Amino acid sequence: MKVILNQTVPKVGKQGQVVTVKDGFARNYLFPRGLAIFAEKKQVAAVERRHSLVAVKEAGTVSAAEDVKALLHGMSVRIEAKVGAAGGKLFGAITSQDVADAIAKQLKVKVEKKQVALIEPIKRLGHHRVEVDLHRSVDAVITVTVFDPSVVEEVAVATPAAAPAVEEVATATPTPAPVIEEVVAEVPTPVGAEAADLADAEADADEEEPVEA
Repeated sequence: MKVILNQTVPKVGKQGQVVTVKDGFARNYLFPRGLAIFAEKKQVAAVERRHSLVAVKEAGTVSAAEDVKALLHGMSVRIEAKVGAAGGKLFGAITSQDVADAIAKQLKVKVEKKQVALIEPIKRLGHHRVEVDLHRSVDAVITVTVFDPSVVEEVAVATPAAAPAVEEVATATPTPAPVIEEVVAEVPTPVGAEAADLADAEADADEEEPVEA
């Protein structure tokens, strides 16, 4: 189905463009929210003529849009809000005008409410990616951080695991046994007269006979 976008829809098209979308997406999402209208032949022809005129007028604005993109793209703005007790849902919501005001105040760049491609208001805390339509061919993407000062942001810090405690076990060191040196007494070898006397004594001992009782 061909539709004409009433405002810029991220990943679909820009305001005033004729785009082709699925029937269910158009009927269930775009039409109920007023984001697009059905593209009849007469309307398509009128849009194309208007685009031709706009293209001539905007020929010199592309470079200006690129300059603005250089100031915005990748930047962040913070918007304070109040949150309910359950689930981080806000009291109220953050609108395109709120985002435009935050950009003007914090980044010193003026953009129109309609240039902030926020399809639905932001209703929760956290970081939200938002496109800013600067030109038919130029977009900037910023991060809108919605916070409540009373809510502490939880930052996951990786805590290194503690090393297991190593118990020092006092091991009794056995006292080494004394080394017992085996001393072998050397018997001197008899020489000379001593050898002769020893030989005679051994002979006499052999000749003695035991006395019978």
